[in-house]
Amino acid sequence: MLSFVDTFLNKITMYRLVLQYLMVLLGAAAIASLFGLLSFSFFDLIFSTAIILATCWISNAVFARGFGAARNVESAYITGFILALIVSPVAPSDGAGVGFLIFVSAWAMASKYIFAIGKKHIFNPAAFGVALGALMLGQSATWWVASSTVLMPLVVIGGFLVVHKIRRFDLVAAFSVVALTAVVVTSSSGGALTHLAQTVLYSPFSFLTLVMLTEPLTMPPSRFLRVGYAAIVGVLFGSLYLSPELALLVGNIFVYIVSPKRRFILTLVEKNKIADATYEFVFAPDHTLSFRPGQYLEWTLGHPAADNRGNRRFFTIASSPTEKTVRLGVKFYAPESSFKQALLAMQPDDTISAAQVAGDFVMPRDKKKKLVFIAGGIGVTPFRSMVQYLIDTKEERAVTLLYSNKTVNEVAYKDVFDQAKREIGMKTVYAFTDEPNPVPNAHNGFIDRALIERELPDYKDCVFYISGPHGMVVAFKKTLSDMGVSRFNIKTDYFPGFA
Repeated sequence: MLSFVDTFLNKITMYRLVLQYLMVLLGAAAIASLFGLLSFSFFDLIFSTAIILATCWISNAVFARGFGAARNVESAYITGFILALIVSPVAPSDGAGVGFLIFVSAWAMASKYIFAIGKKHIFNPAAFGVALGALMLGQSATWWVASSTVLMPLVVIGGFLVVHKIRRFDLVAAFSVVALTAVVVTSSSGGALTHLAQTVLYSPFSFLTLVMLTEPLTMPPSRFLRVGYAAIVGVLFGSLYLSPELALLVGNIFVYIVSPKRRFILTLVEKNKIADATYEFVFAPDHTLSFRPGQYLEWTLGHPAADNRGNRRFFTIASSPTEKTVRLGVKFYAPESSFKQALLAMQPDDTISAAQVAGDFVMPRDKKKKLVFIAGGIGVTPFRSMVQYLIDTKEERAVTLLYSNKTVNEVAYKDVFDQAKREIGMKTVYAFTDEPNPVPNAHNGFIDRALIERELPDYKDCVFYISGPHGMVVAFKKTLSDMGVSRFNIKTDYFPGFA
């Protein structure tokens, strides 16, 4: 079952998954309202949703044009659907209610442009809109979707699909433990269990945890900071009885303080074919980009007629922090998405935007640990970043790279790995699964247990880093575990949205 879920999730981007999840929730709510299972009518829900979406779309277009920013319609729709699910629907005759919908929707979009530092917004847009509405207009969001027992199964199931997609169970677990513990501690004597049940079943807890808290662009980049962020929001939500949106906004401020972010505009300098169906794009950033080798960026490339995968992708940075340019290595598979078609069509001086440096797939602080990099296809990009960094800094580490491809023509960055062999003594073993002609000093076949045992007799003392297609990563984790490698010595490269 989990394999089927992973197969489905790997075919869709994170943002498109969230968008479809929210649409399903609204569709279910519409059906429930027809049968009188919700406190508002079907017509009021459809009317209010239309007002919110229209306001978000128009506001986003106006502010994007005014600030000269790339317009992201998908993001506007996601914010609009979230607002439609947490702000109670109103009738067309309710002038004050309609005004409130327009106010929170417009300010949700405005917050992404006005309250932004380095072209990167600080606050969760939906949370900001409803918080400002409560402050200025005296009306509050009811978070009705999370208090409906009819919709609760869909909220939880869809929410966990999103969390599974982005691999942020650490965030959800930390928030849940802290928030629910705070609820119990602050409950009156004898009423703790009742209060706990009410919080889980009839409060914004589930939707806040699974949807709002996990927004990538207002989330810290590392696991340690994510847990801190979740704990802060959890304490505020569970013990101080702040509204969910205020608790989240305080958490957003914490995130910005501990991990300032900005949006970068990168100008294409050159585009080179580095292997079969694989290109490297070299960009000049408008500001210095600080990151650790192995981390990733969210890339946004506006283009007409975007397909259902949208205009955003997460790609590992292939360059080293020691280089002035930013490198992106991409494999192109048929049929290509509209994003990749637009990327491949880029010419020198064209620009792309990027934000949200993040990821825990980085080398350990302890330089004495022996490292093994296992790469499949274009999954080699984080290792190119790490290896180039080691070359440039002359940092002494024991490193072995096991690099698998179908044929020799699919090998990327061989020049860097050859240089690493000469200058820092790194060992590289190439494995080819479908190469018709034997390659000297290469392994003919898959990287398997026998190869690892032969090339790395002390493998139990090594830290393994695995990067490549999802199926390959899962298979290698199992192989290494079966070989007795500690799970703490197995690191996998994951970022939201492989599609």
